[in-house]
Amino acid sequence: MKIDLTDTTSSKINKALVRGRRAIGTPAVGMVLTLVIVTDEENAYDALKAAGNASREHPSRILLVIKRVSRTPRDRTSSRLDAEVRVGADAGTGETVVLRLYGEVADQAQSVVLPLLLPDAPVVVWWPVNAPLNPAKDPLGSLAQRRITDTYTSENPVEELSARARAYTPGDTDLSWTRITPWRSMLAAALDQVTCRVQAAEVEGEEFNPSCELLAMWLADRLGVPVKRSPSGGPGLTAVRLDTDCGPITLDRADGRLATLSIEGQPERAVALKRRDTAELLAEELRRLDPDDIYASALRFGVEKLNAPSAPSAPSASPVPAASAASPGEPAAVPVPREEAV
Repeated sequence: MKIDLTDTTSSKINKALVRGRRAIGTPAVGMVLTLVIVTDEENAYDALKAAGNASREHPSRILLVIKRVSRTPRDRTSSRLDAEVRVGADAGTGETVVLRLYGEVADQAQSVVLPLLLPDAPVVVWWPVNAPLNPAKDPLGSLAQRRITDTYTSENPVEELSARARAYTPGDTDLSWTRITPWRSMLAAALDQVTCRVQAAEVEGEEFNPSCELLAMWLADRLGVPVKRSPSGGPGLTAVRLDTDCGPITLDRADGRLATLSIEGQPERAVALKRRDTAELLAEELRRLDPDDIYASALRFGVEKLNAPSAPSAPSASPVPAASAASPGEPAAVPVPREEAV
């Protein structure tokens, strides 16, 4: 069911949501969080589709905020809020409200969104593109417990990572980090199978790919060894090599779908390591809304340290346990499992 509202208010939108739920026979609210998506008209369709697919796992009230560009003097002085309310089959497993803000009201988006948030439920804000440099200080970001960005969509992803590190606030995360969860899990599981000390590492992938940089930063931060960053033709991440005193450990994926895990003295293994779409990444991020300390630590390690002669040492004993690469509260072999870019 769709309800179109022109030149409306947040109060009228809330009433339309109640009216829509009653019309389809589901007056109860069974959603677990509010997902606020801040984007432009060009990317709105893809973002809404991904959020709708993710809501199958996390029933949500989705608020899509589109700030319309003022093209004429009349547009700049005319403030207006248009909304499209979707419930039932048109909104997946939750509710969707598309908000188009015109004129001065576009600068007060938080005032429009605040009355529409689900009471006593977490709030997540996602910027598919054009994220603010400091999401926690953004008026909409300040309403959320979790703030999701994507450095892969920025003009200079590597510089963007440095900006994210400087502005990091607990609750921040990035889909470039989410993309490397299967890689981190597989590498931690490989280290669980050997009793060796890692001496150096190499990450191979597309140049200027933030996920490749984050994986290299994570390895250097957690293992305390030099990590070399090598460019390749892609797609995304293509290989990780760990040099140990027992021989090399290699995770190689050339086609973006199937990888080969090679450990000295063991037969090669084929492992599924496909590139995931945005809906899968978003669903993963919504599974846990507490601060990601491992992401924060890797981010703050710094891109500039990757190709330095030596990396800061971290406490480690021989053998290096995989648990040192895992996040607190997760199984040792699978450290906090987190599109296409990887």
